[in-house]
Amino acid sequence: MFDRYVWLNEPKAWSTTANTLSFTTDAGSDFWRVTHYGFIRDTGHFFGVQRTGGFTAQAKVSADFQALYDQAGLMVRIDAERWAKITVEVNDGVPFLSTVITDGVSDWATGSFNGRAEGFWLRVTVSKGVMKVQASSDGEQWSLIRLAPFPVADQYWVGPMACTPERAGLTVSFSEMLVTEPNGKDLHDLT
Repeated sequence: MFDRYVWLNEPKAWSTTANTLSFTTDAGSDFWRVTHYGFIRDTGHFFGVQRTGGFTAQAKVSADFQALYDQAGLMVRIDAERWAKITVEVNDGVPFLSTVITDGVSDWATGSFNGRAEGFWLRVTVSKGVMKVQASSDGEQWSLIRLAPFPVADQYWVGPMACTPERAGLTVSFSEMLVTEPNGKDLHDLT
């Protein structure tokens, strides 16, 4: 499943099986650009595959979230200044659905997370300058989390990501990873 994937900021501890990627985050890993904090960080762990044109990507994510800003999910990346991360992230002691879209500077949008850290699904579709983000607690019903503009590019990198700006040691696994042509589903189609 992960044969063509490449690391950006490879973690010290990671492994793959036929269907699962598992790794543990290194200390101070993060992705962020400028907004509010003033710093630029491009040290998070990202295991991506290159895609030409639009796509839909989804994965089942499991993690042992514990500390502020612990996060795991999917990343879409054009380059160091244009990327998005779609995660569950600990904020004020509670896991939230979180999206950060970066085009020179980062934004941050959060929403309630009603799933279980032991297993939730994230999906992102990028097509014709639009990013659609969905989440699921069962892998069957997909709620819309965010619809936003995203830069059109000839190529994207997409895949699992995780980081822990405040510590090391978030253990995370990704399974059921799929990257396909854009699924073309209606905005309110929950399948």
